[in-house]
Amino acid sequence: MEKLLEIMQQLREKCPWDQQQTPSSLTRYAIEEAYEVEAAIRAGDLDEIRNELGDLLLQVVFQAQMFSEQGAFDFQDIVNAISEKLIRRHPHVFQAEKFQNLSSEQVSALWKQIKQQEKQGKAQSRLDEIKHAPALVQAHEIQHKAAQLGFDFETIEDAYAKLDEELAELQQAIKNQKADEIEEEFGDCLFSLINVGRKLGLSSERALLATIHKFRHRFAFIEQQAQRQQKDLQEMSLAEMDELWEQAKRQLKPQGIFDEFAATQQQT
Repeated sequence: MEKLLEIMQQLREKCPWDQQQTPSSLTRYAIEEAYEVEAAIRAGDLDEIRNELGDLLLQVVFQAQMFSEQGAFDFQDIVNAISEKLIRRHPHVFQAEKFQNLSSEQVSALWKQIKQQEKQGKAQSRLDEIKHAPALVQAHEIQHKAAQLGFDFETIEDAYAKLDEELAELQQAIKNQKADEIEEEFGDCLFSLINVGRKLGLSSERALLATIHKFRHRFAFIEQQAQRQQKDLQEMSLAEMDELWEQAKRQLKPQGIFDEFAATQQQT
C-alpha cells in the first residue's frame, strides 16, 4: 500500500496527464471501474477480477492524493474513517457482550438504526439519501423506502396495472410526437417496470446486467460465425443474423457466476 501511494505521488509530480486531473474530472472513471469490477466478477475470471479491483483502488488512491495536496485529508484519513464506521455499525461484533446471538434480521435492523442516527439533521426527506447510485438502483431503493413507509401498491396485480397505464400513456405521447412528453412517459414506464420487479423480489440492476451479458455473448457468436463464413456483418441481412442469433440461443451455455444458478434452475 505504501508503494502504491508513493507511485501515485510521483505520477502527480511528473506525469502531465495526471497533473491535469481534478477530483471532478476523475469521478466518471470511478464509476466505470466499479462497473468493470462487476463485469469481471460476473464473468468469473480471477485474473481480471484482481486487475479490475486494482483499477478501482487506484481511483481511491488518486482522489486521496489530490485532496491531500489541498490539505483536506489523505489516504490514512479515509482508512480511519471507514474503519471507525465499520466498528460503529457492527456493535454486535465489537461489543459482543452487549449484543449476543442476534439474527441476521436483527443485525440489519441495528445497522439501519445506527445509520439513521448518523444522518440525523442531514436529509430533508427520507428519500434524499438515495441519490448516489445508478438510476435503476435509485429507483428500486426509493420504491423500497417508500414501501417501508406504507406508500406502496397492495398487490403485484396493482403494480402490473400501473405499468399498463404508463405504457398506454407512452403510446399516446408517441402519437402526439412531443419529444419531452415521450421522454417523460418512457421514464414513467421504466419506473413502473422496476416497481413490478421489486414486488417480485428482483433486482432490476442485476437482471438487466445479466441480460446485457447474455446479449454480448450471443452477439459475439454472430460475429464469430460471420467471420467463419467470410461474410461482412454489415452486409448480412437481418434474416441471416436472426438465424445465427437462434443458433446462439441453442448452443451457448451460461457463463461465469451464473453457471451454478442456471444448472440449479434446470434441475428444478
